[in-house]
Amino acid sequence: MNLPLIAPYIRLLAGNRQYRWLWFSQVISLTGDWFNLIATTTLVAQLSGSGLAISGIFLARLLPPFLLGPVVGVVADRFDRKKILLASDLLRMVTVLGYLLVRTESDLWLLYALILLQLSISAFFEPTRSALMPAIVPRKDLVTANALDSTTWSTMLALGAALGGLVTAGLGISAAFIIDSITFGLSAWFVWHLHPPREKLSDTIGQSSLTTYIDGLRYLWHRPHTLVLTLVKAAAAISFGAMDIVQVEFAEKIFRVGNSGSATLGLIYTAIGIGTGIAPLLAQKLTGENEKAMYWGITAAFGISVIGFLGVAWSPTLWILLLATIFRTAGSGISWVYSSALLQMRVPSAFRGRVFAFDLAAYTLTSGFSTFWGGFALDRQGLAPREIAFWCSVTSIIIFLVWSTYHHFQRHGTAPTPA
Repeated sequence: MNLPLIAPYIRLLAGNRQYRWLWFSQVISLTGDWFNLIATTTLVAQLSGSGLAISGIFLARLLPPFLLGPVVGVVADRFDRKKILLASDLLRMVTVLGYLLVRTESDLWLLYALILLQLSISAFFEPTRSALMPAIVPRKDLVTANALDSTTWSTMLALGAALGGLVTAGLGISAAFIIDSITFGLSAWFVWHLHPPREKLSDTIGQSSLTTYIDGLRYLWHRPHTLVLTLVKAAAAISFGAMDIVQVEFAEKIFRVGNSGSATLGLIYTAIGIGTGIAPLLAQKLTGENEKAMYWGITAAFGISVIGFLGVAWSPTLWILLLATIFRTAGSGISWVYSSALLQMRVPSAFRGRVFAFDLAAYTLTSGFSTFWGGFALDRQGLAPREIAFWCSVTSIIIFLVWSTYHHFQRHGTAPTPA
C-alpha cells in the first residue's frame, strides 16, 4: 500500500492522542474477540460435534445487540461514555474467564449463557464508542477515522483469527480464553487514558427508559434521511448473513484445498479482510469528507456488492470466488464506513447513543435472519451453495435498486439537512 494512501491515517493517529487511545483499545479488543470465537467454536465441536450446536454460538452472539438496543441507547445518551466503555471492558475481562468452567457436553448450557452475557455487555461498547467518536475526532476527519476503524477490523480479522487458531491449537482452548481476558484488561487500560471533552448528553434523567428510547425513535421518525442512514448496514446484511454459512460449504465441498476446507476458508477470510479493509481507504481517497460524494459512494458500494454476489454464484474456480468475495465485501465495507460517518456528522450528541444502538439492532436483526435462512435453505430446502449465493445476489440487486431510487429522489427532492 503506497504512502499517499495511508498518509491521512498516519496523521490522524500521530496528531490525535485521544483517538489514538481509542484505536489502541479497538486493536487489542478485536484480537481477543477472534481468540474467543475460534476457541468457543472449537470447544463446542470437540464436546458435541453438532452443527446445530455450533450455529447456536452465532445466534447467541447476534441476539443481545438486538434485544438490548433500547437499553443500550438510553444508557449511552444518559451517562459518561468513557465510564461505559471502561465498565464494559472490565466486566468482559471477568466474564470470559467463566469459559474455563466448561468441561463436558453437559456444561454447554453454561457456555451459551456466558456467550449471551459477554455479548450483552459488548452490546453497550460499540454504540457508545461510535457515539463518542465525534467528541474526539474533528468533523473533517470522521470519514478517515471510520475508514481506519474498518481497516483495523479487517486486519484483526486476518491476524486475530490466525493467532487465535495457532494459540488454540498449540497451547489449548483454556490458554485462548485466558489471553482473551487479558486483552479486555489491556483495552480497559487504553480507555482509562481517554480524556474526551465534556459532551452535552440527554437531559432525560427524570424520564423512564422507555420514554427516553421512544424519544429517540421519534427523533428518527421526524428525520427520514437520518433514519435511512441507520438502515444502510441492515440492508447490506440481508444478503451477507447467509454467506457466512455458504462460504463454509464452498470451502468444504466445492473448492477444497488439501484434506479439509480449512485452507480454502482461510483464503476466503483473507479476501474478506482485503475487501473490507482496503476498499474504504480507496473510497475515502476519492470522496474525502464531502457528504454528497459519500451518498454516491454508498450507491456505488451497493452496485459493487451486486457484482460480487453474482461472481460468487457463478465462480468456476477458487480464484474467481476469492475475487468475487473481495468485491462483495468491498461494497459492505464502504457502505458501513460512509453510513457511520454521515450519522456522526448529522446526529447531535444527546441522541447519538440511541441512534447508533438502533443502527446496530437493525443490522443484527437482518444479519441473524439472513444467517438463519442460509442454514435453513441448505439443510431443509436442499439448496446448493451456488443457489443460495444466487438468491443473495437477487436480494442485493433489489437493495441496490431501492437505494438508487431513494438517492435519486434525495438529490432531486428535499436535500438532507443536519439533524
